[in-house]
Parts: sequence; C-alpha cells; structure tokens
Amino acid sequence: MPITLTVSEGVLSAEAEAHTFAALTQALLSVAQLEGNAFMTPNVIGTLNVIPAARVFSAGKPAAAAFVELTLPQIALATPEAKQAFTEKATAILEQAAAGRLRRDHIWTNIVYAADGSWGIAGRAHSNADLVEAIQEAAIE
Repeated sequence: MPITLTVSEGVLSAEAEAHTFAALTQALLSVAQLEGNAFMTPNVIGTLNVIPAARVFSAGKPAAAAFVELTLPQIALATPEAKQAFTEKATAILEQAAAGRLRRDHIWTNIVYAADGSWGIAGRAHSNADLVEAIQEAAIE
C-alpha cells in the first residue's frame, strides 16, 4: 500500500519528515484495522517528495501545501467512513507536523485504487482474494 507524501519545501523540518511518514503509515494501518499484521505492515511503503516552494501552487500562486496519495487494492479503506477517518487522521498529522507552516485547507488527500489482480508484491500479482487470504493468514501467526 504505497503512500506518496508530497510537501512544499519548508513545510516539514528534517526531523519531522520521518516521524510524519511513520504516523501516516500507522494511521493507514489503524483505519484499515491491520495494525501489527505481519503481511501488510511491511507492505505499507512509500516516498516523501519535497518540492521547491516556488513550484507548489494553489489557485495558480505559490503556496505551502501537502498532498497525501494512497495507492490501494480495492479491498482497502472500502467504505466512505474509512476514507473519512484516514483523511481526518492524515490532515491532523500533517497540520501538527508542520507546526504552523501549513494551512489546514492546503492539505489534500487522494486515494487511488489498483484494479483487481494488478497488485504486485515481490514479483507476484495478487488478486483481492489473494490479499485477503494473505492478511488473514498473517493475523493467525
């Protein structure tokens, strides 16, 4: 479940970057009710992209901003309530981490779903059913 966090330069301190990414990871696992799952936990991966401040825009003008994009299998955060819960948690995490350098209304989230059967881990394409099975097996161990 890749997380892509993109922020304009200066929004997060160097110390806050790793902490913020870890908090987003924890939020995703928590909302998905997969905390500690031996299969999913190491498969929440991602990148943090820091873009020069003059190259991030809102309303066509440079602005401090943060974008959180999740790429998920269709079985993850499948309800409107789960999507809302993650959005709220991610916004709060970024707002706190930015320590006043980012307006709440300049934090965006986006969830993109991979087609069934196109979720690849370790060279194997998994169907949604495969993922459910792997998650359930890992919860038993």
